[in-house]
Amino acid sequence: MVGLKKGSVEKMTRRYWNINLKEMIEAGVHFGHGIKKWNRKMAPYISAKRKGTHIINLTRTARFLSEACDLVFDAASQGKSFLIVGTKKRATDLVASAAIRARCHYVNKKWFSGMLTNWSITKTRLSQFRDLRAEEKMGKFHHLPKRDVAILKRKLSTLQRYLGEIKYMTRLPDIVIVLDQQKEYIALRECAILGIPAISLVDTNCDPDLANISIPANDDTMPSIRLILNKLVFSICEGRSLYIRNR
Repeated sequence: MVGLKKGSVEKMTRRYWNINLKEMIEAGVHFGHGIKKWNRKMAPYISAKRKGTHIINLTRTARFLSEACDLVFDAASQGKSFLIVGTKKRATDLVASAAIRARCHYVNKKWFSGMLTNWSITKTRLSQFRDLRAEEKMGKFHHLPKRDVAILKRKLSTLQRYLGEIKYMTRLPDIVIVLDQQKEYIALRECAILGIPAISLVDTNCDPDLANISIPANDDTMPSIRLILNKLVFSICEGRSLYIRNR
């Protein structure tokens, strides 16, 4: 696992997050990929092979999930911002509802290359997006020629598709949570380049060294993803509550 960058969240307070093995087994968190489809770096996080499938060591999962919960709690209690990334089609609604509940930015449709590393461009596009939405709501489009309105609506639709979920993001996030390492590889690389702490689910075919905290877990089934994400979101909400009380 990659060590936390100095200057991110330097000191984590240990807390109890009610992470138990029975709950993880019921959610299928322990089911990895087939033994022929694995990354050798995941060997320390695999406990067995069963019917051609690697079984994830849930003791290690609990440890790293607890560390991730401590990290996001401490960050949220300091007013830090989060970005949740999960673009699997079947996880779209789950990502959106979890992010909204924890007041996090999120990307659940498509990650466009350079979203973070080319932040100056992204920031400009976000500003254009917010301005166009405001003009449309105020009825300013009604005073323009039909052709101009069609062009602006197409532009607004494109910006909505790529930036809709981060429309209120005015600066780079303090922590990024990734739900599928292989699908969101570009997002993780951008975090590494910028030194943004990243938390990632890692199945048995992943590289645990790509994120600051990698949580060994089944990243294919909804019950597994939901359990891990809900634990992280609960921790963020608890941290935010503390931040509000201390203001």
